[in-house]
Amino acid sequence: MKKNLHSIDRLVRIILSLIIAFLIFNGTLTGTAGIIIGIFAIVFLVTGLISFCPIYKALGISTLKEKPKTT
Repeated sequence: MKKNLHSIDRLVRIILSLIIAFLIFNGTLTGTAGIIIGIFAIVFLVTGLISFCPIYKALGISTLKEKPKTT
């Protein structure tokens, strides 16, 4: 897997997943909506930790800046 997430993108995903987890455990997000949003939070956390998003890969998107090649 080639990394395709910039550090800011990773940070936003991780913080967002932690906020959602807090809201679920706090009881603010419940029911079906809580479960669905919780699944998205897990996906955001995992993709943020491994620096790879398969949806970005499928769409040909990368927020990671390419390093210039040296010869």
